[in-house]
Amino acid sequence: MFDLGWTELLLIGIVALIVVGPKDLPGMFRTLGRFTGKMKNMAREFQRAMNDAADEAGMKDVAKDLKSATSAKSMGLDKLNEAADKFEKWDPSKAVKREPGPATAAMTEERAEQAKKIRENAAKTAEARKAAEAAAAAPDAATADGAPKTAPVPDPAAPKPGPAAGDDSK
Repeated sequence: MFDLGWTELLLIGIVALIVVGPKDLPGMFRTLGRFTGKMKNMAREFQRAMNDAADEAGMKDVAKDLKSATSAKSMGLDKLNEAADKFEKWDPSKAVKREPGPATAAMTEERAEQAKKIRENAAKTAEARKAAEAAAAAPDAATADGAPKTAPVPDPAAPKPGPAAGDDSK
């Protein structure tokens, strides 16, 4: 209630000793203690009377209903907090690795076959380009009009070689 520290109490005691005198000081403290006790009893009785009145008016039920209505559990916030805790504690380096299912395994095999075909086709195209460059770089005899012979340059707009029209391996 009052925020008094030891230094303030000591100062009050010294002032009381000087004002009241050493002879009447014990009686004054005794009277002060009785007065403080009576005040505490009155406060306790008042609090008890207020609680009884609240019980009779049904305030405890209302307070209980309000507490249950605003509780984290009834709102589902407890599950949300659990999920947030799990997310905060989650370590992606320790993630659980699962075996792929049969459909995933089949798709993986199909994609591996497609990748193999793409690599083979790219290798064939690269070999053809290297052969064309080597043919162009080889020293040939001059043509009849005296100009050096050059290899044909592939047209960038020309269609690239790909799977046949009837090939269903995608």
